Amino acid sequence: MQPRIFAIITAVLLGALGLGAVAVTQWTPSTAPVAAVGGPPAKAPGQPGATQSVSAGPTGDPAVWTRSTLRNKLMSEMEASDPGVVLADLDKITKKLPYTVRFCHPIAHELGHAAVKRYHEDFQKVISFPHETCAAGYLHGAVEEMLNASKDPESDLLKLCAPANKGPCIHGVGHGTMFVAKQDVAKARALCNKFPTDSRRITCSEGLFMQLFGPDEEDEKAKANLPAAELAKDPLYPCKDQPSLFQSACFFYAPTFYLSSHDYANHPEVFAEALKWCLNGKASGGANDCSRGVGSRTMKYNLDREDWAAQQCASAADGWQRKACTQGLVSYYTVNYTESGAAARLCSKITNQEIVGYCRSAGGLSGTLD
Repeated sequence: MQPRIFAIITAVLLGALGLGAVAVTQWTPSTAPVAAVGGPPAKAPGQPGATQSVSAGPTGDPAVWTRSTLRNKLMSEMEASDPGVVLADLDKITKKLPYTVRFCHPIAHELGHAAVKRYHEDFQKVISFPHETCAAGYLHGAVEEMLNASKDPESDLLKLCAPANKGPCIHGVGHGTMFVAKQDVAKARALCNKFPTDSRRITCSEGLFMQLFGPDEEDEKAKANLPAAELAKDPLYPCKDQPSLFQSACFFYAPTFYLSSHDYANHPEVFAEALKWCLNGKASGGANDCSRGVGSRTMKYNLDREDWAAQQCASAADGWQRKACTQGLVSYYTVNYTESGAAARLCSKITNQEIVGYCRSAGGLSGTLD
């Protein structure tokens, strides 16, 4: 397999996210229950099987957010105010209660869809509101809706993010290509190939494969097109069949589908098992990217128990895989917490010294890999 431009290009992008920062920011949110070191995590609020409280807090909000209750609150706020107010509220909630990060990104997608409709496809108005929260999910949803409504998506996908052509926006275009292509990977890939440079094609492919392996649950048209017969023959289907430029992003996001289809919320052991599953990609050269993807998803779904997430990386048999998994942990943490010192803060919470070392030297993944 050719050396991947993916890793080279994206190494530069993460530098801007503070991976080398040494200042540790104080962070004292209210978190979900933390498991004892070495054991499985306690059920966190919002996870299936968790003990749910039906009482409301002093603000009238539920004591424990679920995806549906948070989504309904924010969509109601959208009708009564504007995206700026709603996104600020969402950011406040996710910072105070990190467990909500597990499901805030697709909610932010919905807010982006709603904003495009509200402002009659005035994209500049839609993105005029601060939209970095939940890994820029609002922006991704807005781009999806713009392309979905476009009469000429092949031309418009090149215009939406211009002239800045920032990574998060082009990543959103990748999501949108799957809507335009009706979940046909080859057709969506052809749309990403409309971009004139490899770096933008790669960033577009990130959104494409994120949408494939983790589609918007409320939209039946966005469900993953992953036939069981193909997966039986090749557990990491369809990644090895992609052109080399697109393989890294495919392998990186493939664990999203593996974890969700193995009910990670009720079976926390599947995070360590996913690392073993990634070894299916050794022959095609995708095991490293897959392992980084496992680390990223492990952090996303366990953002309130960083050391437990790190222990899953430490469970891998080989050093190269422990390192790759840790890079994924740092990748997602610094996408979610963009302030200076975030990576150093994460490393300070890890007790396994080998993983701490990998954490401190982590790099090579994109700030658009959410």
